[in-house]
Amino acid sequence: MLNVAIVGPGLVGSALIEQLVAHSRSPCFAALPIAVVGIINSKKMAVSSTPFAVGDLNEWKSKVLGGSAAAADLAQFADTVAALKGPTAVVDCTSSDTIAELYPLWLSKGLHVVTPNKKAFSGDISLFRKIQELTASPQGPSVYHEATVGAGLPVLSTLNDLVRTGDKIVKVEGIFSGTLSYLFNNFSIPGATQKFSDCVSVAKASGYTEPDPRDDLNGMDVARKVTILGRVAGHELSIDTLPVENIVPEQLRSVTTAEEFMSRLPEFDEHFKQLNEEALASGSVLRYVGMVDGVNNQSSVKLARYPLDHPFASLKGSDNIIAFTTERFPNPLIVQGAGAGAAVTAFGIFADLIKVCERFGAN
Repeated sequence: MLNVAIVGPGLVGSALIEQLVAHSRSPCFAALPIAVVGIINSKKMAVSSTPFAVGDLNEWKSKVLGGSAAAADLAQFADTVAALKGPTAVVDCTSSDTIAELYPLWLSKGLHVVTPNKKAFSGDISLFRKIQELTASPQGPSVYHEATVGAGLPVLSTLNDLVRTGDKIVKVEGIFSGTLSYLFNNFSIPGATQKFSDCVSVAKASGYTEPDPRDDLNGMDVARKVTILGRVAGHELSIDTLPVENIVPEQLRSVTTAEEFMSRLPEFDEHFKQLNEEALASGSVLRYVGMVDGVNNQSSVKLARYPLDHPFASLKGSDNIIAFTTERFPNPLIVQGAGAGAAVTAFGIFADLIKVCERFGAN
């Protein structure tokens, strides 16, 4: 049995619980017994020496973390799940820097870590190296973080396979933000007439953006993903030195509220219209891309032009697309699909849990 302890059961954690409940009822469970034994949020926690009942997990907010649950204490939670019989994976579903910094401690207790939290892998390089050091042994413990880039898409697993088989990474280039994918797939296509500010308004109303769209438009989320990819490829990228193009107009970067930003964004529609018209006049479209340059050390995050026959130009909706150019794949190997959303992110976490279960034994 692989024990699973979930930290921060928000949208993604709830979707994961749902998928693990379905798994417990499937024929696959006998070969891959993976079960939830611990849940902690900011206020309450519960740990069981045996898997929580399906009925309780279906209503975990009231039946697992209800009134009788203990007050949240992350240190105690980690100690308790580390003492359980069998391998245990802690799933960090938060985006917290503070919790990411605990990974080395958890690993030193023999816990495996599975997470969509980018902070440990894109922040201070010393934390990243410490995690690598603690997970170097084939006997474990292990860290899996497929869902940090592209949610459930096989991005990091593909890159890891390329690196481990000795292929030379020339370039990893992609559209890594579902928000920015949606914006430019609608704004920068031949025949489109929508203003940039209207595209942002629709994206915000549809739930594609952060509550403050500047958190998408500043490029920092893409920068974290590029940093992670670069490090997995063997480069010491840092989010602090990576060139990142912030497409938030400079005059709007310091406005106090998201509402003020949205109300003033139409003032800059002409700027974005001009960029778009110049691109279309040259037979290209605008796409916001991140790139790991494995040859010339020119990794970047920026708004760039792509010809109409390029795979990035024909992307639809809010999909992600990642192209791996290598010595063996001079014609890029492409991964494409939904790169955001609770269900697909939970799928990426679940797939990583299966890897832990297969590596370290189900019994």
